[in-house]
Amino acid sequence: MIVDCLYTTGVNEQRNSQPTPDAGAGYFRIGQLAKRTGVSPELLRAWEQRYGLLEPTRTAGGFRLYSAADEARIQRMQSLVSGGLAAAQAARLILSDGEPAPRTVSASATILDEESANLTASLDRLDEQAANTALDGLFSAYTVEMVLQDVVLPYLHRLGQRWEAGEISVAQEHFASNLLRGRLMGLAQGWGQGHGPGAVLACLPGEHHELGLLVFGVALRRRGWRITYLGTDSPIGAVADTARSVLPAVVVLLGVHPDNFLDHAREIKKLAEQVQVMIAGSGATAEVARHTRTHLLDQDPVSAAGIIDRDHSARDDDRRRP
Repeated sequence: MIVDCLYTTGVNEQRNSQPTPDAGAGYFRIGQLAKRTGVSPELLRAWEQRYGLLEPTRTAGGFRLYSAADEARIQRMQSLVSGGLAAAQAARLILSDGEPAPRTVSASATILDEESANLTASLDRLDEQAANTALDGLFSAYTVEMVLQDVVLPYLHRLGQRWEAGEISVAQEHFASNLLRGRLMGLAQGWGQGHGPGAVLACLPGEHHELGLLVFGVALRRRGWRITYLGTDSPIGAVADTARSVLPAVVVLLGVHPDNFLDHAREIKKLAEQVQVMIAGSGATAEVARHTRTHLLDQDPVSAAGIIDRDHSARDDDRRRP
């Protein structure tokens, strides 16, 4: 199984004794930090509360202010987890590598790691009830974004590695993929409703690896977007027809092989003249984006959703300015 996605997460809230800085002198509020990194404010707070990854100072009014060092740690966190490192491990590595002295990982983080291990064990032994119970516990204790980035995406990454190494059977891979797909589709219920900007999501013709795209859609929906999901093996012509019908703000195409994008380059370029097109997955590269005249999404699905939402909001703000 090929999993074309990356991910991110978590941290320990405490007051800093440093003098309160001027917000205009290299410091910014959490909303600004979220826009600069593409990570939602909810996830930034989680990293701060669970892992001690961020070190905000306080204004006289009690507002947190974040520095360039905080931003750098977030960027490094994204890089490490995108390479398959668990979020808790990534945070510990960052905090012990020339950064502030590592703090004790919170009980919440330990519980999350334990539940992640329980989920893996349940899926490995094909125990549907136990796997769903583990997921129910995770979703009740943490935000959807945290579970997707800290648990589901790292698990899928490891699943792909274990499959390639011959450490799991076809049955185990199919069982895990289908169970997680079902849970993601449950989270996706009603995602085409609402009044936010629209997005059309589709896998390239012949492409059947959709879990990363589902995660992306769920994360984008939680930011208020309306999702039109075409799923696997979608002809580009059908995607174009759908775009003309629903008038989305963006179309996202996923593929795991660069050649698949290039084989349909002419159709994709024509689609890109109609609507903004983003490409994602392990087959999406800067060269492919150039050939198809599209925009490359090379972040994990949850972070990519944050970046798209941020950029769309910025464009709307620019249009409103006199």
